[in-house]
Amino acid sequence: MKPLTEREIRTAFVNCTKGEAKRLAVPRDLADRPWDDLDFLGWRDPRAPDRAYLATVLDGRPKALALRCPGSASWQTRRGMCSICLTGHTGGVSLMVAPKAGKAGQQGNSVGTYMCSDLSCSLYVRGRKETGAGARVHESITLEEKIRRTEANLAAFIAKVTA
Repeated sequence: MKPLTEREIRTAFVNCTKGEAKRLAVPRDLADRPWDDLDFLGWRDPRAPDRAYLATVLDGRPKALALRCPGSASWQTRRGMCSICLTGHTGGVSLMVAPKAGKAGQQGNSVGTYMCSDLSCSLYVRGRKETGAGARVHESITLEEKIRRTEANLAAFIAKVTA
């Protein structure tokens, strides 16, 4: 993924107002992120644990989503699988809900998907981050195919938000 600047990220949000995008917490360590290993930049808001964000480049243009996620609850100790990268976790998957873009979002409509709670899908796919023994199912597809699948799953989620 090409490195994104704070300004590119803030202007890429498709499902929040310009004012909300201006006020949200963008990571300060953008220069230190492993951009070559990322399919998207995902982060949690340290001041608001129920908020998360992701930014990526689709069709050559940055796109970003504001997400809501539940706080920790007892059901999160169950085993779950991320719908984006297909990594299994015990307590490490959360339902991420994105308000739809435009008028539908203003009317309260939203779209959700189960994602890695720490939004590190790209690192799990590449084996740069582990979830524990038995978390990843052995697959016969190549790393490049896993990356393409992750990118396609993310693009499909973003398409649902912007539809």
